[in-house]
Amino acid sequence: MASNQDNKAVAPDAAAPAGQSTTTTTTNDNSERNLPKEGEYIQWRTLPAGNPDQLNRWSHFLTREHEFPGAQAMLYGAGVPNKDMMKKAPHVGIATVWWEGNPCNTHLLDLGQKVKKAVEREKMLAWQFNTIGVSDGITMGGEGMRYSLQSREIIADSIETVTCAQHHDANISIPGCDKNMPGVIMAAARHNRPFVMIYGGTMRGGHSELLDRPINIVTCYEASGAYTYGRLKPACPNSTATPSDVMDDIEQHACPGAGACGGMYTANTMATAIEAMGLTAPGSSSFPASSPEKFRECEKAAEYIKICMEKDIRPRDLLTKASFENALVLTMILGGSTNGVLHYLAMANSADVDLTLDDINRVSAKTPFLADMAPSGRYYMEDLYKVGGTPAVLKMLIAAGYIDGTIPTITGKSLAENVSDWPSLDPDQKIIRPLDNPIKSQGHIRVLYGNFSPGGAVAKITGKEGLSFTGKARCFNKEFELDAALKNSEITLEQGNQVLIVRYEGPKGGPGMPEQLKASAAIMGAGLTNVALVTDGRYSGASHGFIVGHVVPEAATGGPIALVKDGDLITIDAVRNRIDVVKTVEGVEGEEEIAKVLEERKKGWKAPKMKPTRGALAKYARLVGDASHGAVTDLGGDAY
Repeated sequence: MASNQDNKAVAPDAAAPAGQSTTTTTTNDNSERNLPKEGEYIQWRTLPAGNPDQLNRWSHFLTREHEFPGAQAMLYGAGVPNKDMMKKAPHVGIATVWWEGNPCNTHLLDLGQKVKKAVEREKMLAWQFNTIGVSDGITMGGEGMRYSLQSREIIADSIETVTCAQHHDANISIPGCDKNMPGVIMAAARHNRPFVMIYGGTMRGGHSELLDRPINIVTCYEASGAYTYGRLKPACPNSTATPSDVMDDIEQHACPGAGACGGMYTANTMATAIEAMGLTAPGSSSFPASSPEKFRECEKAAEYIKICMEKDIRPRDLLTKASFENALVLTMILGGSTNGVLHYLAMANSADVDLTLDDINRVSAKTPFLADMAPSGRYYMEDLYKVGGTPAVLKMLIAAGYIDGTIPTITGKSLAENVSDWPSLDPDQKIIRPLDNPIKSQGHIRVLYGNFSPGGAVAKITGKEGLSFTGKARCFNKEFELDAALKNSEITLEQGNQVLIVRYEGPKGGPGMPEQLKASAAIMGAGLTNVALVTDGRYSGASHGFIVGHVVPEAATGGPIALVKDGDLITIDAVRNRIDVVKTVEGVEGEEEIAKVLEERKKGWKAPKMKPTRGALAKYARLVGDASHGAVTDLGGDAY
């Protein structure tokens, strides 16, 4: 894969062939910069940094003199207006993760066009291009969900490909849905050219007349469980509406327009974290999709990308251990998605930043959980926006010493400077609790180890469901098996505590590590408080309850999750950060004795035949690494 690291800068008229090593000349001290290891990426010729009249540092070698006349002819045909612009204007790629059919992304082409006009007003060439995505809300619970996580890799690959192949001098990416955000950041870490991210923004909340309350996408899945178990009713006891009428009302009004799902689900988790890392304009993560502020952010993006180009601020300058720590802190404060763990590890991997599961537990142990936001709370991103948004929260956390305000950002200022003039949180607001009165004194995300997950597992424990759970294993070899059991009301309160295990749904085994909101939400809707959910797949950012995902090693590689039998007793302990088989169905207890039982079971285990064997998912399954290292594909599946 290609990178444009600025350790191969050459004089403007040097004639070295593309890819050949040349002398380093930059305004920043490369000895202190986060540059990739030798041979990781293609080296690209680039002009020295620091000259505001030569911001075309990569495209110069395509457009100077007549070395590539065919390229210049194509660029004239694409819209370069004159020779002066051809020779001097920098090329800015505008990558919109746009497609129709998903409210998170349907408006991004329009935002991209606003950015394009703003870039052109700065006398730069703006090239809008597109990449793909998958709607988690549409694919949830079906086979299409297997394509969701791999879309992150396709987004990263495609933006890297266009940026490098087209010799763009900078990139502005506009993502909207869950995997979009980490995908564009991974691409930025690879191409490492000046970069700004604009989050597409959150949607407005919905409202159900029959339930007489606010609703959102998660309501659909929880209502489905209530519908199956005969618990779904209209709010008015005198209403003649049937449960099916209530479902119709929810489906028609849960998503009232463009924007990402409104709770602290994966999209908003990633957007707030990336703002805390300094890669977006202040307020980007909390401006609603259709707000005037979002449109003004698009206008300002041209100014910010020019600052990054003039000051040679690159993605790898901002993707540091300190900025990742900010991301983790804010995720714990806001009650963000477990998917954030997977994506932070992948982003850090792409940027060569040493981030591990142990960092997750370390930050969680020192960070309180403050936000009363969905899925476990009452409020949404639209509500947070009304009381000051993400910048107001960051301002409070910087003052309290939880967030590092000294980190650099795409504005050319520090994070603290970005939010210094922002209004403080209203002391009477109810969304963000005071630091001395948290919902939970430590973070809600825990990394669990034990004989069930020796490579780690990620749990989401808000405290509302307790801090430990013990129950008998009930194993399902695919998600659809659990969905069918729930649909047929085969899981009941009368059966006692159960640990529902969904396996063979990991990165390789799924393939694609599908999210399982359909099951987790159905359980909440059905009122099944006697179950915990465990999987080598993922749970949606909208999931809540006693849930554990990302189990490593996964079942498809012969991990202990593949060896557990119905009736084995499982204990999940979020205080000790453990998940263990504590007694087998045969009655065996004790750490060493249970280890022997699992070893014997392993002898009789056979790896399932990989399905499918062709196409995108088969390629993904062969390349993907484990979840504890971010499930990345550019290191090869056996890298860990």
